Amino acid sequence: MARANNADERRFDTPKGSRRAPQFRRSGDNDRFGRFTEWVARGMGTPGFLLGLSVFAIGWMLWNTFAPENMRFDSVAIGFTALTLVLSLQASYAAPLILLAQNRQDDRDRVQIEQDRQRAERNLADTEYLAREVVALRLAMRDLASKDFIRAELRAVLEELDRKDDEDAANAAPRS
Repeated sequence: MARANNADERRFDTPKGSRRAPQFRRSGDNDRFGRFTEWVARGMGTPGFLLGLSVFAIGWMLWNTFAPENMRFDSVAIGFTALTLVLSLQASYAAPLILLAQNRQDDRDRVQIEQDRQRAERNLADTEYLAREVVALRLAMRDLASKDFIRAELRAVLEELDRKDDEDAANAAPRS
């Protein structure tokens, strides 16, 4: 006992003095049972299951009504008590299995919702980043010279050069 307490005291994932429950199951067993519950729940929701259950109950009642007296196993006189017990047993197992399957689905939905939320946050951050980049590009484009501005400047320079050529030609002509 003292050894177990020393081992517990060395563990940082358990409170002091507490003992961990022994692990009798492998980690895959829970998932296997969960898949089984989902398989049962999926099967119970099908028309084939309902039809099969109906055929079973009708067959039971017909057998116990019309079969020879010594071959009957459930009495019509007491209202098919054994059939009622069998159906109650089936229902008592079906309800928890369906609830377990729904819990697993809820867990998957919760994980999916969390992943969707994280994806939406990333998309929002990406969109905001791209919007800032577009605004920065627009501001940078505003500082750049447009094609019309460059043409106007070139025309002004060309006109100034033409004017200087004309002045140079006018100044050069009287010397001769």
